[in-house]
Amino acid sequence: MWTLVLNCGSSSLKFALLDPDTRELQLSGLAERLGLEGASLRLDRAGERRTVDLAGGAHAAALERLLAELTGLGLPGGVTAVGHRVVHGGEHFSAPALITPEVLEAIRECVPLAPLHNPANIAGIEAAQAAFPDAAQVAVFDTAFHQTMPPVAYRYAVPEAWYRQHGVRRYGFHGTSHAYVAQEAAGMLGRPLDDLNLITAHLGNGSSVCAVAGGRSVDTSMGLTPLEGLVMGTRSGDVDPGMHDYVARQAGLSLSEVTGALNRESGLLGLSGLSSDMRELEEAAGRGHEGARLALDVFVYRLAGTVARMAAALGRVDGLVFTGGIGENSSYVRAATLERLGVLGFALDEAANAAAVRGRSGRITREGTLPALVVNTNEELMIARQTREVTLGRQ
Repeated sequence: MWTLVLNCGSSSLKFALLDPDTRELQLSGLAERLGLEGASLRLDRAGERRTVDLAGGAHAAALERLLAELTGLGLPGGVTAVGHRVVHGGEHFSAPALITPEVLEAIRECVPLAPLHNPANIAGIEAAQAAFPDAAQVAVFDTAFHQTMPPVAYRYAVPEAWYRQHGVRRYGFHGTSHAYVAQEAAGMLGRPLDDLNLITAHLGNGSSVCAVAGGRSVDTSMGLTPLEGLVMGTRSGDVDPGMHDYVARQAGLSLSEVTGALNRESGLLGLSGLSSDMRELEEAAGRGHEGARLALDVFVYRLAGTVARMAAALGRVDGLVFTGGIGENSSYVRAATLERLGVLGFALDEAANAAAVRGRSGRITREGTLPALVVNTNEELMIARQTREVTLGRQ
């Protein structure tokens, strides 16, 4: 059952064609600068890479070219389903959904909650419906996994009308990744997921932590938008809400300009004054760059504090999972975080931690202590699996 997974941004389209049962990957790639001069489609297959010029084309042009590539593969049965990553499903969706006109309208209703993401997701869905009219189209939501959070975790202490009329609450993101690595961690620990209380830390340019009890999200660090929570590449994470008004008045900025700066000019980049890339910051800190050192220290401090908060949400912790670009590759961040979390029972295995980079996963704490694991996330595979389940369910 060949499933095409699409992740559409405003000017990009990431894709993968795979079999969710065997994990066989036939084709993957990325279309960039869609709708702009220099638009191109990168195709990766069997270790070889090609780039195709799209002559300024947008999502539809990228999918049309991709369709031609897929036809050329001569796959038995062809593409049977298309799974779409959709960032925000609001309270409408607690699970993946077969895309119908009603589902597409509900995704449109969530545009105010994700104005940069959901319109691009919708554009990708509409283009895929035209390009693959015979394939089942399924929406897989970043927010759906967190719809199991209780009100004590998702409600803000704000006027009731804001929640009832405008949906102001905590939704959480990275749900597909958190769900996938929790399942993988259970296998690595040799225990049923239903019996485990795990903390999963998805760390990258965007970062979040999730408390997973028996395979269900009970708390997470992101909120109404992906800006809340941890320090990230260019996002501030938690700040005093009063900062918006103060900075707007002092710096002569509009509210949207302040929010834009918190999203695109803050985080590791803002603290260091150098870069949003953790690899560059670690190298610079090693050379004595004070801003880079501060950025690393704040990142780890906030991360450890958030993990501790998730431990309180769970009551009992059976393991901590590091994933994402930083979580899978920065042995420094993992070591520094676990050093702060010794109070919970973690004790680092330095050799195992140093070895868990560049795609290598495994346990990084000493035997007899609380397990901390490195697990490589695979959101495309998880989306493909969920797409298959929805597709089979309608037959």
